[in-house]
Amino acid sequence: MAVQKWTVRIHKWVALIVGLQIVLWIAGGFVMSAIPIEVVRGEHKISHHHVEPFDVAKLRPLSDVANVIESSAVKSAALGEMLGRPVWRIVGQGGDLAIVDARSGAVLSPITEATARAIAERDYKGEGAFQSIAYIESPPNEYNKAGPVWRVQFDDPDATTIYVDPSTGEVTARRSQTWRLFDFFWKLHVMDYDDGADFNHPLLITAAGAAIFVSLSGFFLLIIKMRRSFLTWRRQRKNVAEANI
Repeated sequence: MAVQKWTVRIHKWVALIVGLQIVLWIAGGFVMSAIPIEVVRGEHKISHHHVEPFDVAKLRPLSDVANVIESSAVKSAALGEMLGRPVWRIVGQGGDLAIVDARSGAVLSPITEATARAIAERDYKGEGAFQSIAYIESPPNEYNKAGPVWRVQFDDPDATTIYVDPSTGEVTARRSQTWRLFDFFWKLHVMDYDDGADFNHPLLITAAGAAIFVSLSGFFLLIIKMRRSFLTWRRQRKNVAEANI
């Protein structure tokens, strides 16, 4: 009886403490499962463009491009496209990034405001129009990367924001009100109220352990109650049977 008494007390207090968090876990799970992850990532607003293969004979070799950026060695180099034209994206020996026009050899990085806007508008397929553009040295937490970065905003109902890396000319993040709602519930879900990146911290582990205790202790108390109810029912049935003899 003493064990049951203390189990009931501890169960009630722990349930009172972690009860709100359990509700938030359930609410977060509902929101995150109800909204398609493709919509959260903004994949439905990406405009896909067909890029024709480039004539290699008309492109500058990597050795020439390295000379243009005055680098005797490179860590990596990739041939890609930017606004439909071929470009070399090069990481120099010192880790610096550069974009070079693969035809003319002109250095394109860091990209200008006009180029960043053109890249964002080419990437965007939503119903909104261009609203604003800003060069940000220290991006907000929603970008989740180090700056600097170009932030391009559109005036659609979902407040779509596209981030363009000035060093590579690539879209590095797409954000919206849907993403921000998802991120809000994700932070509540993992109990990391800063950037939502850490889900192995002591607070979450402690709360999860307490929730497991509430569940197991509740199940234990339910079994005891069901057993008592069964014994009471059987005793009452026995008394009725004896009274009818």
